[in-house]
Amino acid sequence: MKHASLLLLVLASAAGAEPIGAVDTAFKLIGPDHKIVVDAYDDPKVSGVACYVSRAKTGGIKGAIGLAEDKAEASIACRQVGPLQISQPLPAQEEVFNERISLVFKRLRIVRMVDVKRNTLVYLTYSDRLIDGSPQNSVTAVPVAREMPIPVKK
Repeated sequence: MKHASLLLLVLASAAGAEPIGAVDTAFKLIGPDHKIVVDAYDDPKVSGVACYVSRAKTGGIKGAIGLAEDKAEASIACRQVGPLQISQPLPAQEEVFNERISLVFKRLRIVRMVDVKRNTLVYLTYSDRLIDGSPQNSVTAVPVAREMPIPVKK
């Protein structure tokens, strides 16, 4: 049992999502209610930046057993939450997080882009499907002080 708890802890930290809270949006008689959940993700390559993503989580019987397909809508807000530190040059565009939001087909993705001209980190969230992606998306930006130019891979 001790090893199972440790494995769950390692898997949760590897995913990067930290649950912040949730609100119920629809009552379900059987199974959990439909919710909007808010998770925090720390950028793995930019210390001091956290992204907060809100998204719908389907409840009911299918939601309880992991068969529900959550909606493709999400919102993102990334903020500087501590001193910024970039330990290595960043790609101009890079997927920094992805999380499965349906049993097989759908993933929530967060991509970081570097706006060199404005010295800003831009974060985009969207979901995709194996066959047909969704145009639903949300974008946010974290400006970086001019005295700390963002190092970009050439």
